[in-house]
Amino acid sequence: MTILDTGADSAIALVERHAAHNYSPLPVVAASAEGAWITDVDGRRYLDCLAAYSAVNFGHRHPEITATAHAQLDTLTLVSRAFHADNLGPFCAALARLCGKDMVLPMNSGAEAVESALKVARKWGADVKGVPSGQANIIVADNNFHGRTISIVSFSSDPAARDGFGPFTPGFRSVPFGHAAALARAIDDNTVAVLLEPIQGEAGIVVPPDTYLPTVRALCTEHNVLLIADEIQSGLARTGYTFACDRWGVVPDVYLLGKALGGGVVPLSAVVADRDILGVLHPGEHGSTFGGNPLAAAIGTTVVDLLERGEFQARSAELGEHLHRRLRGLIGEGVVAVRGLGLWAGVDVDPALGTGKDISLRLARRGVLVKDTHGSTLRFAPPLVVTEQEIDWAIDQFAAALREACA
Repeated sequence: MTILDTGADSAIALVERHAAHNYSPLPVVAASAEGAWITDVDGRRYLDCLAAYSAVNFGHRHPEITATAHAQLDTLTLVSRAFHADNLGPFCAALARLCGKDMVLPMNSGAEAVESALKVARKWGADVKGVPSGQANIIVADNNFHGRTISIVSFSSDPAARDGFGPFTPGFRSVPFGHAAALARAIDDNTVAVLLEPIQGEAGIVVPPDTYLPTVRALCTEHNVLLIADEIQSGLARTGYTFACDRWGVVPDVYLLGKALGGGVVPLSAVVADRDILGVLHPGEHGSTFGGNPLAAAIGTTVVDLLERGEFQARSAELGEHLHRRLRGLIGEGVVAVRGLGLWAGVDVDPALGTGKDISLRLARRGVLVKDTHGSTLRFAPPLVVTEQEIDWAIDQFAAALREACA
């Protein structure tokens, strides 16, 4: 529905009545989408500047991805890992090659990839590093976002993610993001891993100092600690690089991937690392009924094919410069700060103009879909098929919304 019309009131009412209220969505009911555009049930079109939190990096219904999905639906969709499927091996080989690693552990959601990596790191610590049983610790960053499972919220610093959900899982130490010295002080003989987002997404698209990740990489190497890069939102061309870590020339020990890996069609995530790390898992120690299913594997292979061409990385880098230039032009006109890399921007709006949700609603009325994060911060992350003209139109609407809020 449009925000002004009532054609989808019943659809929204059904969600409010029967779906758990764990989200606060904008009052827009999508009916179809293509490329960078979403059409609602009343026929109004919106420029999608969220891309399902980067799960739709390649655009809605990318023709190669949807063709793969249609073809696979006609052959095989699920057998579980109790049997082999013909396309799981090719998918794992292709993704491992893209990451420069040996092995892939396929899962479904991003949170599953993170949980899997936590288990792998602890098992590696016990079997390889020799950390005493039950003594392993993992270092994370303040204001992180890695998901909302109980173990993950155990090391969240967001009260909304934690309040009322205890008791929490032990074994984590949180230090300020971007401060390598604090991280160095937190490492001890029982530290098995450092888990970081190269760029913090939910925190407001926070980019660390240029020396940060290289220093963390060196510290992990020095102390025999695994560096785990959560590239679930920042990876797969979003920042103008295949992985955000590439921006600083850093190669982690473990990549965590998700969101765009499923092409905007299916949930697909993965833990990618070398054999000396993922090889610590043995039959029965970890699993997933749907992890690596044939439909997801086929789509994931097509996604890797798209990334190997480099087209989307180049688009994100070039158009990202334009996006950031246009957004920085609004500083002093309702915008306080702009952060990010590639087609990914966190925009702090003057709180006097309203909350991020307020501005998101104003933009939706103007046909642009963004989403707020903490306070008065908005996230801009359009599908990588967006054009320069569409970016200009979206920023023009943003500028108009800011003027409207000032009135």
